Amino acid sequence: MCAAVKTNVMRILDAHRIPYQHYEYDASKFLDGASIAAHLGQDARRVFKTLVCTTPSNKIFVFMVPVCHELDLKRAAAAAANEKSLAMLHQRDLLALTGYVHGGCSPIGMKKQFITIADASILEFETIIFSAGRVGHQVEISPRDLGRIIPLKCANVCA
Repeated sequence: MCAAVKTNVMRILDAHRIPYQHYEYDASKFLDGASIAAHLGQDARRVFKTLVCTTPSNKIFVFMVPVCHELDLKRAAAAAANEKSLAMLHQRDLLALTGYVHGGCSPIGMKKQFITIADASILEFETIIFSAGRVGHQVEISPRDLGRIIPLKCANVCA
């Protein structure tokens, strides 16, 4: 782990005494999750992206899906969030709502803790990788440890 860089996510993991691996990459060279996974030498099925969605009644839900898959909004709404519909939060609203920018959004350390629903495939892996809360930084932890610090549910939400 690079001692000079400590994101808020890493500080939270440290405070909870949760072991993690930190990865850093040049964000100007890797623009999507699949290329980041390849650069890190990781299976794209265990590298997760964090997506923030809203309902017509303005409820917010956070979803974690593998970077090699897409979120199925209809399936996510019905099976996971018990809502009639979901829409992706506008990128311009992300920072104000979560404290994170596009490409650096993590389910850990948001301004307000929202229900996080991970694709059920998360349970297939001993550890998963996701944003450390800053573009160019990822952390690797166990799904079990993730569920110890955020409200985490699992459901089949990928297309």
